[in-house]
Amino acid sequence: MPSEIHHADNQDRRDFVKKVAAVVVGALSTLVPAAAGLMVLCDPLRSRLTDARQWVRVTSLDTLPDDGVPRKYTVVAASADAWNRFLNEPIGAVYLRRTGPATLRAFNVVCPHAGCFVDYVPGMQGFRCPCHGSAFALDGAISDPTSPSPRGLDSLEVEVRSGSEVWVRFHNFLAGHKEKIPIA
Repeated sequence: MPSEIHHADNQDRRDFVKKVAAVVVGALSTLVPAAAGLMVLCDPLRSRLTDARQWVRVTSLDTLPDDGVPRKYTVVAASADAWNRFLNEPIGAVYLRRTGPATLRAFNVVCPHAGCFVDYVPGMQGFRCPCHGSAFALDGAISDPTSPSPRGLDSLEVEVRSGSEVWVRFHNFLAGHKEKIPIA
């Protein structure tokens, strides 16, 4: 009889070890993919945020006429969304104009009223928004008192580097507000 009890105890121990091993393997096979999925889901939260207001090389100084007429340039830079990074993507546009031999003015092409792109109109010596008729002078100020825009065109910092490279600190601003509020 003692050998039967001893044999039953060994069988119970083996069954217990099998059950524990099955629970451990099952838990690992569930937790590892779940943890990997959670890491992917939380990746944007773990990523370091970059400054949206970045310096971007836009053109060279010799492409801008000396007569002060604005030229529109597409701003191309690296951009990122929650999970992807894109190199050399259009992120916006600017108007550049010479105000002196090596001095420039830069304006974001987005109308501060409702976010449409403004056009330069040579006949009026200024900018006009095709959506709601906002009008701006060459210096970016509102030129028509009946203009629906709450502020003038959004100016941007501009630098000439290495003698001829035109760099702009590009960013967008919140439309529809009197204050110039940068969009992060």
